[in-house]
Amino acid sequence: MGKKKLLIASRNVGKLQELSSFLSDLPLKLLSLSDVGISDDVEEDGETYEDNAKKKALFYAKKSGLPTIADDGGLEIEALNNAPGVRSRRWIGEHATEEDLVAHMKKIAAELPDTKRQARFVSVIAFALPSGQVFTTRGQIDGVIAKEPFSSVSKGLPYRLYFYLPDLQKYYHEKALTKEEMQLVNHRRKSVEAMKPRLKQYLSDSD
Repeated sequence: MGKKKLLIASRNVGKLQELSSFLSDLPLKLLSLSDVGISDDVEEDGETYEDNAKKKALFYAKKSGLPTIADDGGLEIEALNNAPGVRSRRWIGEHATEEDLVAHMKKIAAELPDTKRQARFVSVIAFALPSGQVFTTRGQIDGVIAKEPFSSVSKGLPYRLYFYLPDLQKYYHEKALTKEEMQLVNHRRKSVEAMKPRLKQYLSDSD
């Protein structure tokens, strides 16, 4: 009997890579939206990360007929009343590029007072079945907004350029952290790990 399938409902290259990596220890056949030929997009108009993650997971689970996970999350800067938050991808407009977001972060980083640079990344994972059942988990990492950016952008993850982890004295970036450090602190991994008992239950259920 072949591996059970799980659809990862994201077109973001950075998210796809991370989610695939964090799920690699489970005996699942991981599929992307392009693998199953789905080009439809879902409007992320929810008020919370949970709203958006559930909406995406349910839509693609029903569209594909496959169990599906979707992620929503964002950067929350305390001095900006936790903005951009749920609007992280659309902070400066629907059609902003990663370069636009990096330029905006440069301006924000320069303006924040030294004592008010606290921030966090939040990830919410939704796991949906074609039947309509849906479950969510959450993970986060706390840090500060650095005054200067890291030396290179991770594709699909522009805000990490300015996110610094004081405890490790390193940027939150794949080229700054060791693989072990990234596994330990990654906010998306935390939400995936919290979901794994539910995924293991799916694996143990008879077809």
